Amino acid sequence: MNFGQVLTAMVTPFDAKGNIDFNQTEILIEYLLDNGTDGLVVAGTTGESPTLTTEEKISLFNHVVKTVNNRVPVIAGTGSNNTQASIALTKEAERCGVDAIMLVAPYYNKPNQQGLYEHFKTIAMETSLPVMLYNIPGRSIVNITAETTIALSKIDNIVSIKEASGDLDQVSEIIEATNDTFSVYSGDDSMTLPLLSIGGAGVISVASHIIGQEMQQMVNLYNQGDTKGAAKLHRKLLPVMKGLFTAPSPSPVKAALRMKGIDSGALRLPLVSISETEERNLKNIIERIN
Repeated sequence: MNFGQVLTAMVTPFDAKGNIDFNQTEILIEYLLDNGTDGLVVAGTTGESPTLTTEEKISLFNHVVKTVNNRVPVIAGTGSNNTQASIALTKEAERCGVDAIMLVAPYYNKPNQQGLYEHFKTIAMETSLPVMLYNIPGRSIVNITAETTIALSKIDNIVSIKEASGDLDQVSEIIEATNDTFSVYSGDDSMTLPLLSIGGAGVISVASHIIGQEMQQMVNLYNQGDTKGAAKLHRKLLPVMKGLFTAPSPSPVKAALRMKGIDSGALRLPLVSISETEERNLKNIIERIN
């Protein structure tokens, strides 16, 4: 399945009472689709998935699918450190009509590679949806090794991985040893161009909330063979990519969206909003880019 080249890991808008704001969700979706987004990842890390209840996730999946109306792929974050709970949520996501699911590496449990393989295989066997793995050892502690990813890619509906290990050697090994239909996406905005250079498909981005058109332009320049132009744009955009992670995500990107006139609300504890100083610094970075 072709998910696109710049996908947005979408924030979850909340209202003044801390509930999901479905009206603002619609506004955000339209804004993202008008500004460079090829696909949406819903209820992932940036969507504050750890603080969303199962019922809220299902409601969010339903609403996003209805709003998007088949214009771009919708990928639902249904992974957790509980295999059976992930299966149950995946089945609900499938009923909602999402186009694919994303399964994060189990966190806290610290499974070994055999445990990771069995976890992902067991979930994949319970759905007909395409499955994207999500390797983010900085949050989950465990790394899905290249060998494990390659073995999982042989399961028919495991078709992609979001790689946020920062290990280009590992990513190179995965790309070299998997079928051409298996795609690898960068899970770090700043690694987009390096990953493209070794055969990656694109990025699942946080920065695309703010610089989506520019991210698309960078990828297009690279794909058209203008590597110098792509590198120059990468260097220009790098301060924004870094600035959006100067505090725990998605605190900075929600603040940056407000600067763009998109109110996605506050965050749920234990996350808190960025400080006034951090917000001023972020605003200066964004204004310099513009």
